[in-house]
Parts: sequence; structure tokens; C-alpha cells
Amino acid sequence: MKKVKHNRSGRGASSGLVEDESGQMLLATGIVLLMSLLSMSTYGTSLSNLGQPYDSTSDEVVQTSKEVNLIFEDVVNSRASELVNAGVGQEEAVWQSVNWTADDLLHHGEIRGVEIKVLSPFVEGENGLWNVTVNMGIADRHARLEYSLSAQITL
Repeated sequence: MKKVKHNRSGRGASSGLVEDESGQMLLATGIVLLMSLLSMSTYGTSLSNLGQPYDSTSDEVVQTSKEVNLIFEDVVNSRASELVNAGVGQEEAVWQSVNWTADDLLHHGEIRGVEIKVLSPFVEGENGLWNVTVNMGIADRHARLEYSLSAQITL
């Protein structure tokens, strides 16, 4: 449907401009399609990132990893020594110390709002000298870090 544009006096415009509504419908259809594509791309991006935005400026994970690095070897060594003094075998004492330390770190992390996981512990050694290797996983809402941590336990 075509309408003739009128000026304020009510008479037909002398310029002969004609208003065409089909262009508006085409524009509206294009906007709807663009909004659909935008929502699909947002959904696809959130799926590929698993919905977890990570902020590289957050330092809680880095700070926690520094603290874990400082205490891990001493805590495991101290606990293993106490267990050996109580009559537990050396290898079992080291394993129990690693497991107890992992539990304590997990609990400590929950209190701070940081998840601290001790993954894949490996213990080897003999005659009072033991090597412990673990994969540490530390994460919060903004960042996550996984690294290998080693400790030498002397009993």
C-alpha cells in the first residue's frame, strides 16, 4: 500500500515523495534474524567455555599456590615422622600423611572459597628417604591452575 506524504497543510507534497512500508517489514525481518544469530552465538560460546568466565587478573589462585608450595613438604614430613614414631611403617606413614594433607588442603580451600585438589599422588623410596609427587589443582570462580609438586621426605 502506497501513501502520499502530506505536508502540514494537508495538501499533497510537491516533492512527490512516496512512503513505502515494505522496506520497514524487510528491516524488521533482518533485525529478528540478527537477534537470533546473536543469541545462538552467545549460547555456543557459553557451551564452548562451559559457562565459566575466567579472569586472569585474579590472584587468589596464585597466592594459594604459593602458600601450598611453602607448607606441603614440611606438613607431609612432620606427619610422616609422627606416624613412624607411633609405630607405623614408613611407606604407610608417608601415604597417610599425603592423604591427610590432601584432606586438610581441600577443607582449607573451602573455607577460603578456593578449591584445592591433590591429584595423582605418587610415593617412592626406601630406607628413610621418600619422594612424593602430586598434581595440584587450584581453582576459584575466576581462574584455575594445575601444576606438579614434589617433596622429599626424610624419616
